[in-house]
Amino acid sequence: MRAELEPRWGRARRMSWTASPAFVYVLVSPLFIILLAYVIYPLWETFVASIQIDGETSWKNYARFFSLAHTANLEALWTSIYISVLSVITCGIVGVTMAFLLERYDFPGRNILSVLALVPMALPPLIGVLSFTFLYGESGIFPRAIKELFGLAEVPFALKGIWGVVVVHTFTMYTYFFMTASAAIKGLDPSLEEAAASLGAGRLTVWRRVILPMLTPALVASSLLVFMISMASYTAPLIFGIDRTMTMQIYLSRTNGDLDMAATQSTILSIVSVAFLLLMRWYQGVRNYQNLSKGVSVHRTEIKSKAGRYVSMVLAFVGMVILLLPILVLVLISFSVDGTWTVQILPPTYTLEHYKDLFTDKKTWRPIMNSLQLSGIATIGIVLFGVAAAYAMVRLRFRGKTLLDTLIMLPWALPGTVVAVNLIAAFSEPTVFSLNQVLIGTFWIIPLAYFVRHLPLVFRSTSATLMQMDPSVEEAARNLGATWWYSFRRVVAPMAFGGILAGTLLAFVQCIGEFVASILIFTPKTMPLSVAIFQRMYAFEFGTACAYGVLQIAVIIIVLFLSRKLAGDKATTAV
Repeated sequence: MRAELEPRWGRARRMSWTASPAFVYVLVSPLFIILLAYVIYPLWETFVASIQIDGETSWKNYARFFSLAHTANLEALWTSIYISVLSVITCGIVGVTMAFLLERYDFPGRNILSVLALVPMALPPLIGVLSFTFLYGESGIFPRAIKELFGLAEVPFALKGIWGVVVVHTFTMYTYFFMTASAAIKGLDPSLEEAAASLGAGRLTVWRRVILPMLTPALVASSLLVFMISMASYTAPLIFGIDRTMTMQIYLSRTNGDLDMAATQSTILSIVSVAFLLLMRWYQGVRNYQNLSKGVSVHRTEIKSKAGRYVSMVLAFVGMVILLLPILVLVLISFSVDGTWTVQILPPTYTLEHYKDLFTDKKTWRPIMNSLQLSGIATIGIVLFGVAAAYAMVRLRFRGKTLLDTLIMLPWALPGTVVAVNLIAAFSEPTVFSLNQVLIGTFWIIPLAYFVRHLPLVFRSTSATLMQMDPSVEEAARNLGATWWYSFRRVVAPMAFGGILAGTLLAFVQCIGEFVASILIFTPKTMPLSVAIFQRMYAFEFGTACAYGVLQIAVIIIVLFLSRKLAGDKATTAV
């Protein structure tokens, strides 16, 4: 009898401990420690490095940065902000307009266009720059073809300058607006628009005063993501002739050994990015409207006129061509022989050797294996942290929720360049957070950068899923005697699986395509795929670079397909 009572007494004791208020802080404290160690501490170390000159505290670097005598840094800051704001505006216009047309109207070619609209998600920024250069650059296929066709002395047009960068950013990033706006438009109640129209509001007024306010949360999340990626853009400004951006200035400062100025530039870039985050959250608070009506979601309006259907078919075909061309040109050039494509419109000779080398040549295969390993390790960490943080935010009650949410959102606002510089400043010497090891130059610094960079993805998708779940299901399991861990493992995790999976796959995709953080912290042994593409491109090995790019796109398409297939619309919540 006593032997039977002891296990029950032990189980009851464990349940009373997990039900106590102190247990919540036992669960939450590791989350705060991780954020302190790998987000706040590196940020602080970068700031300290920016005000330390020869062992003394000084603000000379900031005086140099804002000096009117040497305006390179100020020009870089203005150019970066200008390009980022333009990118947010153009991506918003293209993404929201496309989402509205595809969700509100039914026309020939709509279904295939809806699928192809997500194609740019498979193009990481570096690959997008590469394909647009081959298509529309000064020596690109279309400018050369028009020049030869009409016998012109010079190419009639070429993507270059700020607008070249903005065009590439728009194509590669509008999908963030498209995905979130599509999900929001599906849930809009048409009775709100009908009520506004019956009160005399025109279409423009309905769009401005009813539809856009309801899309505010989607627009804020997408704007922040596009702004952050644009601020971190390195390859597009470099290729299209922009001499000064913040990312380029940081890279030059680090290469020239001016580490304290690199820290200063990173700190200022962090301040600008966080200020944009705060501005967006303030705007969302002011303009956040919720749909409280009980109407049904809108049905698509079919285009019935013959002329309208023909026009829509032509426009849909043009849209398909525009969306597919960047990938098709990469596939074409991936078969070209390196060094043979010089002044011709198209590559003159072709080979299969590049694809053969990807899987047979150890030197060519190493970056692929590195990327898979680095991204896989980072994604595991992101999942463990993201699920724990989401559960804590949605299900647990504790003081400091707002702080935790802010700290998790902080990496979302930091460009990859800043994340890399922060980690360099923090872990170039042994610290307690690195287990008294120097992480710079090791294998582990890149997964750590990917982890910090993409922390919010699984957190956001899992949080959205948990908010839709009825907490009484978990409470019922606990009331029937299940421990906290058992109820989480057998009840919560299976029900939230869709949201967790969506965030996991998207995090893996982002890690595979990460370039701006990788370029600052890689070593020859840990070179990821994105850096290998960049180096091959600058060595004029276009065929190998494009073969790498096609492989990267194939991996991303497979992951995105699995994400949509297994998780459905929950994939959008991760964005």
